[in-house]
Amino acid sequence: MEIRPNFERTQPGEISLAHHGVLFLDEFPEFGRASLEALREPLETGTITIARAARRAEFPARFQLIAAMNPCPCGYLGSTLKACRCTPDQVSRYQGKLSGPLLDRIDIHIEVPAVSAEQLLDAPPGEATDAIRGRAGEARKRALARQGTTNQSLQGAEIDRHASLAPDALKFMHTAAAKLGWSARSTHRALKVARTIADLADAGSVEVAHVAEAVQYRRALRAAG
Repeated sequence: MEIRPNFERTQPGEISLAHHGVLFLDEFPEFGRASLEALREPLETGTITIARAARRAEFPARFQLIAAMNPCPCGYLGSTLKACRCTPDQVSRYQGKLSGPLLDRIDIHIEVPAVSAEQLLDAPPGEATDAIRGRAGEARKRALARQGTTNQSLQGAEIDRHASLAPDALKFMHTAAAKLGWSARSTHRALKVARTIADLADAGSVEVAHVAEAVQYRRALRAAG
């Protein structure tokens, strides 16, 4: 008996339902490897293609991915509050569930250290959301006025033209990319993040401080390919 997939009944999944929104994935390495690798296409193109036999279906999937994970299986690697009980091999296998090509497509990697109850309860109020939203909105306007699109959307020669670096910043980027073994994709994504940091600071050119901050956002995780 031959069974043909019914594409008329194909329904969009989570990444298409998150189109023009946010897709939050908690415990990121606990998802199946195939599911994680399927994120690579939409993160690059903004679409997801499903192919079965001679039929193809394409769905929009331009979302902002936010993923969270522990540093190791027990969750205490690097903590000053409790000792990690994982072996180096366990940590390597856990972090290695995220491939290098997938991590290449995630612009910002931030390590959030554990805080004590005292730090949590006694911390002063942070900056108001409205203030942050306003600053981000102004930075976005600057990018649109300069190049007609957001920094994230820049491709190819557009990156060289609109995210060009001051000479000392370019030298810094060369050194960082070589030392950290970045791919071309990683380097271009770091450039766009640096351009955004410069826009947030209302700076006309991308300077060393902006590049240094962007580099820090790609150093939080070491994953095996």
